[in-house]
Amino acid sequence: MTTISESPVGTVPVETGAVLSVGDITELSPTVRHLRLIAPDGHDLPSFTPGSHIVVTCGTGTDGRPRRNSYSLTGPGFEPDHYGISVRRDEAGRGGSRWIHHLKVGDPVSVSTPRSAFAPVLTAKHHVLVAGGIGVTPILSHVRAAVQWGRSFEVHYTFRADEGPHLDELRLLCGTTLHTYAGSDVFWESLGPALLDQPIGTHLYVCGPAGLIDETTARARSAGWPDARVHYEHFGVGDLDPGHPFTAHLRRTGTDVKVDSGISLLEALETQGIAVPNLCRQGVCGECRLPVVGGEVEHRDLYLTAAEKEARDCLMPCVSRASGQRRLELDL
Repeated sequence: MTTISESPVGTVPVETGAVLSVGDITELSPTVRHLRLIAPDGHDLPSFTPGSHIVVTCGTGTDGRPRRNSYSLTGPGFEPDHYGISVRRDEAGRGGSRWIHHLKVGDPVSVSTPRSAFAPVLTAKHHVLVAGGIGVTPILSHVRAAVQWGRSFEVHYTFRADEGPHLDELRLLCGTTLHTYAGSDVFWESLGPALLDQPIGTHLYVCGPAGLIDETTARARSAGWPDARVHYEHFGVGDLDPGHPFTAHLRRTGTDVKVDSGISLLEALETQGIAVPNLCRQGVCGECRLPVVGGEVEHRDLYLTAAEKEARDCLMPCVSRASGQRRLELDL
């Protein structure tokens, strides 16, 4: 988790985020735009580690609740004068990206403090950075830090022929360490040998579509990479099936909370007046983590590690549910 400095940002305490302003907008492609978010009072913003993201409140959804999306920060991380995010418009999404694409310079934007579950391992001897499409955004911040601190790295970037966000920046930063691919066939032909030819102490970082992440990590494991040296970041869990109804028993109060099909445990708890800290509501940020003391969990999040899920002592109630006997016991 990123450590946030206590310098002021806008008019909202740093601990709870800030209301920033859109300082500049750049259209990187017909579907991707880049925003520079600045503090209205001109202060520098809290520093962040490479791979960090912020959660942006993108208006409200059809249910009247705040609609929040996580976006990776692309700029330099030390005492930045702005936060940079690049957003691809998704016409089939929940509406957050469309809201971003309607913003104008000067508009206010409410954001969380930066946090990271995708930071570089500082003891690594070499960093292999793999990006697919808009998944280049956290990779870009990794590259900036690697260049600044003289770390050994290489980048493999695959994108559609008509859309390569931040490609010019990467070319300037990376030089010959950048390998680009405008098609999947040549990408896999090149990445396979690259994964086999890595010295001890190399770490792999992957961000992009789920299929690219799954295939890359599978190939890495087949090539003998330990799980501890393979890191990846998803953008969200996507559409989920509504799941079966279940009951959540709150041990401290003795209360039973019914969770209907199509309703998340987080929503059911909120309906009962039980406040749970949350940000993304998509199983990504880890903010709503709750302790589990009984029952089986169907983990649907993209935040917990495999070991944490196997421990069966916590869950992300924004997306995860009960499985098995359809009853969970929470330490609440």
